[in-house]
Amino acid sequence: MSVDDNPVLTATAAVARELADPIRLATLQLLTAEGPHSLTQLADALRITAPRLGNHLARLRDAGLVEVTHHGRHAEYRAARTDLAAVLTALTHFAHGPADTLTFDRSPTRADLAHTCYDHAAGRLGVRLFAALVDRGALSTPDGSTDELTLGDNPAAFEDLGVEPATVDPGRRKLATACLDRTHRLPHLGGALGAAVLAALVRDRLVRPALDSRELTITRAGKEKLAGYW
Repeated sequence: MSVDDNPVLTATAAVARELADPIRLATLQLLTAEGPHSLTQLADALRITAPRLGNHLARLRDAGLVEVTHHGRHAEYRAARTDLAAVLTALTHFAHGPADTLTFDRSPTRADLAHTCYDHAAGRLGVRLFAALVDRGALSTPDGSTDELTLGDNPAAFEDLGVEPATVDPGRRKLATACLDRTHRLPHLGGALGAAVLAALVRDRLVRPALDSRELTITRAGKEKLAGYW
């Protein structure tokens, strides 16, 4: 069998072609990290027009990478496979280094290293905190089926960050969500738990919020305590 006739190679190359486009890749990253989105939500998040995005979604559907569910007049897009997130994460790590060696094509600013996203920590610190919590079994891995995460078998890993998950009352919000970091293209922790982690970091003076921006400064104590994260 020649290379041209190999069905596995042909199928793999077809998927690779779809991932080679920045818009389609960003769409899949968003869907696998944050769960289902409408066309309008996706277009707003990617900052492109809905008609332009619609063409890319059609290609992703044809390639079997995205599914669409209709609710009356509304359509909701989701990742077609739960293992797609692992593929995209591996590509991001290969291109820019793993979460513990994230690189920049310029000198990183303090905001690159740590900043707020609503009421939770983002930037390299947020991405690495999230990865560590997943690796330690404190959180489930995002699979694109929903925007909500569940606690893993080892929620005590949160205690290293000064948070006891059992005491966090989410109220009307979700306990834990994955929020795609727009710079690093990897998720950080959102939801009530994400807010609790940031509050604990500020309370323990490990990070210091800026008064006039979303920037977070990692303090001297934070550099020691969070040395394995940022």
